[in-house]
Amino acid sequence: MSIKISNIEEQKQVNGLDFPLVITPSDDQTATDPQAFGRWVNSNKDQLQALLIKHGAVLFRDFAAPTPQTFEDVLDNTDFKNMPYVGGAAPRSQVTSSRIVTANESPASEKIPFHHEMAQVPNPPGYIFFYCDIAADEGGATSILHSAEIYNKFAANNPQFAEKIEHQGVRYIRVMPEVTDTESAIGRSWKDTFQVQTREEAEAQMAEAGMSWQWLEDGSVRTETSTLPAIRFDQETQEKVFFNSIVAVYTGWNDPRNSGESSVISADGDFMDKDAISQIVEDMENLSVKFKWHQGDVLWINNYTVLHSRQPFKGDRRILASISYK
Repeated sequence: MSIKISNIEEQKQVNGLDFPLVITPSDDQTATDPQAFGRWVNSNKDQLQALLIKHGAVLFRDFAAPTPQTFEDVLDNTDFKNMPYVGGAAPRSQVTSSRIVTANESPASEKIPFHHEMAQVPNPPGYIFFYCDIAADEGGATSILHSAEIYNKFAANNPQFAEKIEHQGVRYIRVMPEVTDTESAIGRSWKDTFQVQTREEAEAQMAEAGMSWQWLEDGSVRTETSTLPAIRFDQETQEKVFFNSIVAVYTGWNDPRNSGESSVISADGDFMDKDAISQIVEDMENLSVKFKWHQGDVLWINNYTVLHSRQPFKGDRRILASISYK
């Protein structure tokens, strides 16, 4: 079975390559038979993974993917190894028995800022996979952005700040509640974040991740990460990437427990440059691709080279996700 390259109105060219690359069925069977979709992915998995590395994002549209279980079955037909969601801030729910969870369950009115998935942990996932179970009536696009493209813009506009965070790295500070707060985009409890039940188990996870912590009177915990890279060099694409959670934290980590502007600091303890962050937020919006989901869409993202965000929406919307080791 061959790979058929298609187009959507929203896509763009980055370094002369389609972004995202759009693949549609080349025969009737993969368009109508969910099992045939899985077999097709298995037959083409090496080429598909190479295309994912080359383009950064691959959108599968009009394939037979009617259920979350189909989505899981398709991933099981690849060599991508399932990775548990340990360390992420967003509230999520388990959907299938194995690897599928809900995407960020924060309120529909909130925009989720651009980020590399779990860039605030020492070993973030290599790949993210999304599935559209219910497309929003209005809004709700997932925006994607090439990390090297925004790094180049950032370094040109703010060379001193860019050099500082590249050489120093950053640390992230977050207060996690004892019980998940679904009204907050970062309200995942420490129990759910670390997939534990007791403080002792949480402390073991935090120690392994190189975090420092302080237990608070209400049962929540204040955490601070070790110093993590803010700019990385991607070996596969040979480009520097804006691999961090600075924008997501600075603009989005706001709830009764946290204030985004004081939740990310450089290694010397300085807060982020407000003007530089404002400029990069504007540039991210201008450079990104915002595509409207169709039910059954499957999107693969190389988390090392592509950032993603979510636009506000109205009506029902249900996007599912899975992550994988590199």
